[in-house]
Amino acid sequence: MFGWTSRQRNVAIASFLSWTLDAFDFFILVFLLSDIATAFHVDIKEVTLAILLTLAVRPIGALVFGRAAEKYGRKPVLMVNIACFSVFELCTAAAPSLSIFLILRVIYGVAMGGVWGVASSLAMETIPDRSRGMMSGIFQAGYPFGYLLAAVVYGLFSEMVGWRGMFVIGAVPIFLLPFIWFKVQESPVWLAARERKESTALLPVLKSHWKLCVYLVVLMAAFNFFSHGTQDLYPSFLKVQHGFDAHTVSLIAIGYTIASIIGGIFFGTLSEKIGRKKAIIIAALLSLPVIPLWAFSSGTWTIGLGAFLMQFMVQGAWGVVPSYLTELVPANTRAVLPGFVYQLGNLLASVNATLQAGIAESHGHNYGLAMAIVAGTVAIVISVLVAFGRDTRGKAITGAINNQRTDQPAKV
Repeated sequence: MFGWTSRQRNVAIASFLSWTLDAFDFFILVFLLSDIATAFHVDIKEVTLAILLTLAVRPIGALVFGRAAEKYGRKPVLMVNIACFSVFELCTAAAPSLSIFLILRVIYGVAMGGVWGVASSLAMETIPDRSRGMMSGIFQAGYPFGYLLAAVVYGLFSEMVGWRGMFVIGAVPIFLLPFIWFKVQESPVWLAARERKESTALLPVLKSHWKLCVYLVVLMAAFNFFSHGTQDLYPSFLKVQHGFDAHTVSLIAIGYTIASIIGGIFFGTLSEKIGRKKAIIIAALLSLPVIPLWAFSSGTWTIGLGAFLMQFMVQGAWGVVPSYLTELVPANTRAVLPGFVYQLGNLLASVNATLQAGIAESHGHNYGLAMAIVAGTVAIVISVLVAFGRDTRGKAITGAINNQRTDQPAKV
């Protein structure tokens, strides 16, 4: 594939599937908000606290598992990470009350938080430098692909197995472990750094590059508002505001998730030609004229088209993020710092679902208006923030492991 070695292909597959199955487990909840609310006799807004809490604790997981990956290697920590979030997802199925359900989602969120940073560093440090933009798009496409799997499984099995059965199905990521154990090798960049006995201390990096870290946290907060603000309540928008049944919701979700995958790969690959900054800004700004069709139209086909175009742009911008963050941070922090700032951004954006639900309820359950306000605002914010950043296209990582100059962090 793409002239890569078998080692590089296996790492790409494992990293993509890790992020895909992580997202699959998270998005199962998104499709079940109304079902869980009914089961526990509460409002949907109360159940959205599970999304908030899951997102809020992910920085803890990013820090814990990321630091472990810097010390012990990407591969073994990724395996432990996958095992943890699979087990906690399974435990969620047995929750006897909403309180226990929320506690379990908090624990699950910690385990979930480590996957992105560890898996992305393993991928970006293994595949050829020339393919990083494309791999960035492919890797990030795992997130909407996980959403797609959740949509398909929800449409096919939700009525058959119920919401608890859906969380049992969510334990399937554990079956990825044998492939990683037998087929995936450790990051060559991490192995080289270990031979040179490079320091993995995080605090000195945070002190010396605190401006960069603050910039990335704010940027990732905007990005997470962008994705979660256009995805998390969309199934509820379709069911509650438009009265679509589960089958129709699933079909629309499948359509816009396919668009997400295509958009991520397209803009990720495009970033190798026009630069990371331009690719992100173009995708973000092109989402603005789509908002009326996406949030305020009526009818299955028009809403489906709007959702398709919106997610093509949203995840198109996201498709550049893995490579952009990897290239911005110092070399000895790629497993922990990109994931940590990403999840801190998630923490700031964790109020999204509850915020949007509150806006919708105060405007006659108008979820379309709530989503449009958030999506339009953060699209502009992302464009402005990225415009002030520095482009990193062409930075060598795997091809110049021993070249200290190429491993310096980019400045904002």
